[in-house]
Amino acid sequence: MTDTALDRREPGDVHWYDLPDDDAAPDGGPRAGLSVVAVPRWRRARALARSAVTKSAAIVLLLAAWEALPRLGVVDPVFVPPLSQDLAAWADLLVSGQLAEHLGASLGRSAAGFGLAVALAIPLGLLIGWYRPVADLLTPLLELFRNTSAVALLPVFTLILGIGEPTKITFVLYACSWPILLNTISGVKSVEPLLIKSARSMGLGPVRLFQKVILPAAVPAVFTGVRLAGAYSILVLLFAEMVGAKAGLGYLILDTQSSFRIPEMYAGIITISALGLLFNLLLIGVERRFSTWRTP
Repeated sequence: MTDTALDRREPGDVHWYDLPDDDAAPDGGPRAGLSVVAVPRWRRARALARSAVTKSAAIVLLLAAWEALPRLGVVDPVFVPPLSQDLAAWADLLVSGQLAEHLGASLGRSAAGFGLAVALAIPLGLLIGWYRPVADLLTPLLELFRNTSAVALLPVFTLILGIGEPTKITFVLYACSWPILLNTISGVKSVEPLLIKSARSMGLGPVRLFQKVILPAAVPAVFTGVRLAGAYSILVLLFAEMVGAKAGLGYLILDTQSSFRIPEMYAGIITISALGLLFNLLLIGVERRFSTWRTP
């Protein structure tokens, strides 16, 4: 712990030191008035392992119940097969190549719609949040469409664009744009006014002020919208793929349900859940990359 870091601490603050396994005290020490808790590395590792077990306990219990309840007859195994059967069906789909085909189709549509939403909604949100004339012009229109469900507009997209790929990509684009746009506007408008006044008093012009103050301060809110849009890009795509699609995870779920291939239906659902989780983790990593200035 450096003197610079210590200067920012108040008396009574607690700092956790990483100590070697022999519990030796760290070289030097904190200044007077600071409380220090010396923790060996093995104790921290044990605490982290305990935390990981606690956080994963609910998921483990869910998976165990999914396997046990159908076998015990608590739920009908015809409609809710044991998890092992669903995983076996998932493996069969993977080996046959069907899963890769449907997953590739869904990923392409989802990534295209999500990418277009990010490219369009973030600049528009920055403009609306920072420039009042643009906000006054577009806010009534935004208020009208933000309350219109994307699912309710799917028939409109289908009538105008047909049942091909443009409909599905446009549908995902529309659904993903709103969380990104609204969170970006909120992030820009919620910048601390004192920061803006301080930057202006230091001689920053409008462009530098926007680049050095507004954008960094709005990043957390922007990425909150991006992460929400990432989840929407997969969820709303399922509706689009259930209308006129010949490939995709939504089509797979609907097709297996109608033909009563229930384990394969759950395999598609498991794939969607895993895809959403991985997408969210990826966006969290990107957010950390662009928010390195924030205090962890």
